[in-house]
Formats: sequence, structure tokens, C-alpha cells
Amino acid sequence: MFARASPSDDVAHEDARVRAAPRGGQGQGQGQGSGPLSGSPSPHAAPPPRALTRFCAHLTKPACRAARGAAEACDGVHFKEVLFPHTQASAGQCHFLQDCRFQHSCRFVHWSLDHDARTFPPDPPPFEFSPEAALRAPAPLRAIPDAQWISCDVRAFDLRLLGSFGVVLLDPPWPIGIDLPYDTMSDREMRDLAIGSLQTDGYVFLWVTGRAMELGRDCLRAWGYRRVAELAWVKVNQLQSVIRTGRTGHWLNHSKEHLLIGAKGHPPPRAPGQRPDCDVLVSEVRESSRKPDEVLGVAERLSPGTRKLELFARQHNVGWPGWIAVGNQLENDRIVDEALAKRIDEAYPERRGRRV
Repeated sequence: MFARASPSDDVAHEDARVRAAPRGGQGQGQGQGSGPLSGSPSPHAAPPPRALTRFCAHLTKPACRAARGAAEACDGVHFKEVLFPHTQASAGQCHFLQDCRFQHSCRFVHWSLDHDARTFPPDPPPFEFSPEAALRAPAPLRAIPDAQWISCDVRAFDLRLLGSFGVVLLDPPWPIGIDLPYDTMSDREMRDLAIGSLQTDGYVFLWVTGRAMELGRDCLRAWGYRRVAELAWVKVNQLQSVIRTGRTGHWLNHSKEHLLIGAKGHPPPRAPGQRPDCDVLVSEVRESSRKPDEVLGVAERLSPGTRKLELFARQHNVGWPGWIAVGNQLENDRIVDEALAKRIDEAYPERRGRRV
């Protein structure tokens, strides 16, 4: 049984895997929960339980109907086999499933969602921006409901221009000993980043690889933070099973990733009545290096209503209200904050024509 709800949700089901259902149709950066003013019903009430979509334990509709002895399958999410001309069903299912890079030639069985009008593909839980929480945040840290992003090389950009943040999230391009479709950074370059200039009182979220576990702790100390927590992301595949065959790991296969959380100064407290999040997150893998969207909710609940920054962001990370995404894989700039735009224009006048 796995839950793809927010890590603070208490979820239990005896015979099925469950995950958070979307609150209305939406894509990233659109729909309820991703719009500018998707607020909480009460600034002091604990959040209500999320609606859940159930994954049927029998996997396919025919197996479900047979197990139920019924003409109809249950209302849970089911899958169906994808059989290509080159598929050898007797070989079993592909270890990489939807992440298989060679589906055009892979002889193993792949799967797709089998949904109809009663069921639908489950989405991640929506990210909620609370205007009430923003009003309670200290003025220098107060978030605006607009999503912003800046395309630049983090190493060459003056981070001090960005201002102060309640949470800074980094997913650095650590070298991991294999060919990667992006440039990596040396250990020295990571330590030399001016992350400490972005916060006086706040949190830093740092994704680390197996090799960088100790280096990440060193970076936190070098940037002026104390490590206060660590979140483990347990990776599951399309069928919601723990990934057992990955592409990384020298001694043991990596079925999880770690997020170090550091604190600096005296960060603003969580909202009254808000329970702490769990330090284990079970979530499905997606594109290479893409991290779970649920981490954004963890950051918001830890530091409600504050400005938030993601460094080394990719295009799929833009569009979240209250967040500024910065990275060299983004397309153009979008800056809504007039004071921020003025600071950047004065420092980099050549960037004015890059905005959308």
C-alpha cells in the first residue's frame, strides 16, 4: 500500500494502493491549486484530508472482475498491457516500465492506464497558495501569487539581486560518474555558491545523490545553515511498486533519494494547527532527474506565505505561484515583481529583451 498524498496525510487501505486525486482537471501551473489565488478556507484550521484515488490491487480490469465475481471492475485505477509486435509476453514485464528508453525495441511487457468515464489518471496533489498566509509573512519574505522565472547560469548570476526567501530549493547537477544530458558542477563550485546571501531566517532544501550525502552537509555548513531534517523520497514505478532496478548505484541499487533540510537564523513558524510533515515521501518517478511536486507542499507548510526560490530549475518546474525558478534550461524570463525587475535591469541591462 502506497500513498501519493501529501506526506502529512494519514492514509490507510487494506487491499489497494492509493494516491491523491486531483481537485478538478489541471496541468502544471493551471487549474485549481495552481492558480494565483487558490487559498485555504481558514488560516488557523488544520487542512482537511485529501480525496484519494485507489489503485486496484488486482492491476487489470479482467483480473478485478474475476476476483470480484462481478460483471464490472471496481472504481479503482487499473492498467492494461501494451503489447508491441516485438513484445515477448513470456519474458515478463520491463523493469523500467514507462521510463524505458527503448520501448520501440524492448521485448518486455509495458503498461498503460486503463481508464474510462468512471476512473481517470491520477495527478499529484495540487499545490495550494494561501493569500492569508502571505499576508501574515514578514514583509521582506511576503510572496506574491505570480509565478516567475529567470533563465541564466546560476554560477554567473548575482544571486543577491533576488532578495530574501523563506525557502530555497536546490537540485544541483552533481556529477554521478555517468554521462548526463547536462553540465555538472564541481564540489568547489557548489560550496562557493552564495546561498547564504538569500536568507537571514529561512530554510534550504538540498537534493543530494549518494555520493554527495556528506558533501551536501558540508555545503550547508559552508553556506551558514544547520541541518535540521532529512526527507527520503522512495521511488515507485508506474504500477506503484518500489523501483528495484534503476540506473544508479555502485554497491546497492538506489531506490530512494535524499533531501537535506537546513535552517538559518529563526525561520517564521508554521501556521497554527499545522502538523509536521512526514520525512518519508512515496512518489512515482517521471522524467530523468525530475523530483516530486509534493516537495513544494512540504516547503509551503513549513514556511507558509513566504517567497520561495528554486535554483537549477528546469522548464517543468516553472508556473508555481509564489515561486521564482532560476536555471540555464529555462526559456526566457518572466518577472512580475517590479522591484526585482528593476534590480536585474540595472545589473544586466542586456536581459530586458528576454522577458515574456
